Order: sequence, then C-alpha cells, then structure tokens
Amino acid sequence: MNKDNRGVQRNDPRMISSTGTMDMGPLDFKSRISEHEGKILALATRNVVTLPPTATIMEAIRIMTERRFRRIPITDAGTRRLEGVVTSVDIIDFLGGGKKNLLVENRFKGNLLAAINEEVRQIMETDIPYLHDQADFKDAVSIMLERRTGGLPIVNSDMQVVAIFTERNALELMGGLVTNRTVDEYMTKNVRMVSTDTPIGQAAKIMVDNRLRRLPVVKDGIFAGIITASDIVHFLGRGDAFSKLTTGNIHEALDQPVGSIISKELIWTVPGTDLGKAMEIMLERKIGSLPVLEEGLLRGIITESDFLKSLE
Repeated sequence: MNKDNRGVQRNDPRMISSTGTMDMGPLDFKSRISEHEGKILALATRNVVTLPPTATIMEAIRIMTERRFRRIPITDAGTRRLEGVVTSVDIIDFLGGGKKNLLVENRFKGNLLAAINEEVRQIMETDIPYLHDQADFKDAVSIMLERRTGGLPIVNSDMQVVAIFTERNALELMGGLVTNRTVDEYMTKNVRMVSTDTPIGQAAKIMVDNRLRRLPVVKDGIFAGIITASDIVHFLGRGDAFSKLTTGNIHEALDQPVGSIISKELIWTVPGTDLGKAMEIMLERKIGSLPVLEEGLLRGIITESDFLKSLE
C-alpha cells in the first residue's frame, strides 16, 4: 500500500503500486491452469449455502449481507435438487432496477416491508447454467464467459448441489503469479459512471439494463468509489434502508444518493500492473474489481470477469 499519494486524488485513496517483488517467482500462466484440469471440485467451494424456493427475499438478503455472497442456489427442500439461483442483481432488479420491480409496484404498491417478505421463487432465475461434478476448469471458464455469470452451481448425477464455482475461486488459482500481462490489456475501458448524487434506484436500473454488477462513482469528475449490486443489497441487509422509510414506500430508500453507501476507502491501481498482482490485491482486499487510474483520471476498470477473459 502506498499511502503517500498527494496530488493524485483529492480523496487520498490508497494506490496499489505495480512495483515490488511478489512472493512467488515468475511462473507460466498456463501451467497453473493445466495442473487443475479435470479437478473442478478441488477448486470449488464445497460448503454451499442454499435456500428453498419458499424462503423469503429478506432471508436471501440477510445471508448475502452476512456471508458477503453474490448468489445463492435455490434447491428443493427435500431432495436438494437445483431449481434456480438468486443473485444480488436479481434483488436490485426486484427493488427497482428492472422488470421484476413490477411485482413490488403492482402487488405491494411500492411497500418495501411487504415486498421483501415475498418468496424468493418470485425473483429467482430458473434458466441457469451449471456444472456437473466431473467438469474441468476449462469447462467452467467457457460457460461463465458464454453466459456472462460470475458463478456456477455444481451438481451430481441426481442434480443435487454439491459445490459452487465462482470467479473468486478462479482468482484464488491465479493470484500472485507473474503473468507478464498488464491490467490495461484486459480492463474495460468504456466505463459507465454515475455521480455521487445519483439516486440508488437509478444506479440499480443502469446496472440491470446494462447487465452490470458495479458502477464507478465520480464527484466533480474525480473518482470517488464504486457502487455494486451487493452494496445495494447490504444497504437493505444492514437495515440502513429501513431508517429512511416514513410511509414504507421503497422509493424513500432508493432515492438516497449512491454517495451515501459507497466505501470511504479507495483502492485502485495503475495501467502497468501485472494481472497476477492485481488478482492478489483483489483477493487480499476481498473486492471484485480494481479501478485503473492514470494521473488522477479513470482509464478503466479490471474485474473478475476480465481475468476470466484473459484465460481464454
């Protein structure tokens, strides 16, 4: 961490330097992958938290907030067979970002407390990609990129969920390697941004409409942080949203500015940072993306899905 960054950002962010020596020496990027071919279960998270379709949306929100999850497989309560998945994006879609919000507006007349006690089956996705337990790492990366998903439930021959493989699992495999590839080669450059005074509900709609999980936030043109779908879910899960309610209408909470819920600690990197180092930073800080700044300006953002693309 380089704390002496005066003159780069007004908010005194913590810049991650691309210089310095890594714990691991230069290793071949592809060899690490080949070591794990055919061993997806060895890389996946085995202790999977699932919910039945009859669980409430608020239960899903609480688990996502407490466990820092972005997705929860939905399984039959008796057989544990996979029936769907609910993600943080599904929840912000429901809250006001997209078509699922019609349930809140039409059935519950915008009443947040009533809406979040609806069953999760009302908003879960059922046409979902998944992996069989004999799949390999390449299968996982290919499906995740093709379906634009950050995680895949893993099922056995009876369609019972036995594990889950996520972008974070892939980062754990590659983090710390010297890849001789830099973030500016793979980062997303044309980044959609919002300002600190953008309403939370409007940011949610932009995410849902554009299939984004995060948006950089700026104040007077200066990078101020990132708003994610999970941040909005946690805004509910921590109970902060309910303190904004007077009549109970969801818009009283979602009209709050995104600047009120973004992290005050800024973590970013520079264009020449090695991919392996960037992955290591994201793992250590438990974040899903790194803004890429140059001379105080946002040049792009490198995300977990961008790392997956580098593996192709």
